[in-house]
Amino acid sequence: MPCLRLHDSISEEGFHYLVFDLVTGGELFEDIVAREYYSEADASHCIQQILEAVLHCHQMGVVHRDLKPENLLLASKCKGAAVKLADFGLAIEVQGDQQAWFGFAGTPGYLSPEVLRKEAYGKPVDIWACGVILYILLVGYPPFWDEDQHKLYQQIKAGAYDFPSPEWDTVTPEAKNLINQMLTINPAKRITAHEALKHPWVCQRSTVASMMHRQETVECLKKFNARRKLKGAILTTMLATRNFSVGRQTTAPATMSTAASGTTMGLVEQAKSLLNKKADGVKPQTNSTKNSSAITSPKGTLPPAALEPQTTVIHNPVDGIKESSDSTNTTMEDEDAKARKQEIIKTTEQLIEAVNNGDFEAYAKICDPGLTSFEPEALGNLVEGMDFHRFYFENLLAKNSKPIHTTILNPHVHVIGEDAACIAYIRLTQYIDGQGRPRTSQSEETRVWHRREGKWQNVHFHCSGAPVAPLQ
Repeated sequence: MPCLRLHDSISEEGFHYLVFDLVTGGELFEDIVAREYYSEADASHCIQQILEAVLHCHQMGVVHRDLKPENLLLASKCKGAAVKLADFGLAIEVQGDQQAWFGFAGTPGYLSPEVLRKEAYGKPVDIWACGVILYILLVGYPPFWDEDQHKLYQQIKAGAYDFPSPEWDTVTPEAKNLINQMLTINPAKRITAHEALKHPWVCQRSTVASMMHRQETVECLKKFNARRKLKGAILTTMLATRNFSVGRQTTAPATMSTAASGTTMGLVEQAKSLLNKKADGVKPQTNSTKNSSAITSPKGTLPPAALEPQTTVIHNPVDGIKESSDSTNTTMEDEDAKARKQEIIKTTEQLIEAVNNGDFEAYAKICDPGLTSFEPEALGNLVEGMDFHRFYFENLLAKNSKPIHTTILNPHVHVIGEDAACIAYIRLTQYIDGQGRPRTSQSEETRVWHRREGKWQNVHFHCSGAPVAPLQ
């Protein structure tokens, strides 16, 4: 069995225990760098075992969706131990060659163009990831990289990879041919697992694949592995620090929050220095043969994004965001959508701050001139324009000298295309009443945002609750 087998599932007192095969050989990539000899033929044997595991999955109607080095394990520490495909947390079942949109899921550097374009996909996504893995197996660094994840995705969608000198000069044309067939942008034309196993470089490796020792590949893989492990340790430490801070918040919130923040920032700064040192000496790609625009980088340095343990991404349009993790990866939303959601939350906070400060000018800049609203002050009527709101700013809010503090609870952002979004939240406002007593009021609000000329503007809001003019 080329895949890690699940033997049993046990539920006990709120805990679920999964019983898998015992695998003691560690990661495939760690084993490779410990070898005294590693050749193109060895890489061929590795990808053959990976393809056999993928073929088994596909024959069973399963698409793995998260093929990457961390999920390639060895059955034992014995020489020649079998490769086991692990972590089926993102796997899906398909019928035959069914293509459909199953959600945005995978790991950035290994995602296929069709997933990034949010098109229907199926089994070919696993073959694309195999192509990325094979590329790394041969030279020790990935075919696609950029510190900016958006640019990384653009590279992948364009199929912008290359075989730069001198490291690729010693790789046989047959190996490059297999990579090209795996990294074919059109999934319908991409080679299948069954076809790849019949490729001469795989099935006739003794006569086709080079036997030359690839020392430089081993050295690059050492840096690749070191960076993955270091990043994993940093993420684990930061998570532990955050959890410690949250757990102690009731005793000394200000002190603990500051300490946790300082510790985390210190880790990040130390990590940047260490990660840059770890990346030194690795050769990246220098240009692209599949895209007219060149991709350049100083020789001898591979940017952090190229070697970091890629974070797994999942966005399920039905169930929402599901979290899961392994030793070095954290599941998160599609980065583009996540960034847009943070923009909406931040802009909403700025709008509420303008209200609290009685700053109508700042408020008007954030709102559309034709702003529509339903609010308690309007007694159930739909209000259009800014004049209704200006009255409260000029006659009440601007004259208020007492402090107001607002907290946004449980914000939920729905991204509606590139330039539209909606946010729903609970708004708690603390203020001092006319008798000098502290008060707290609550309202439930929904705001619709539209981006014009790069700036978000509030075009509609709906507020429920008692009429509380100071809280508009």
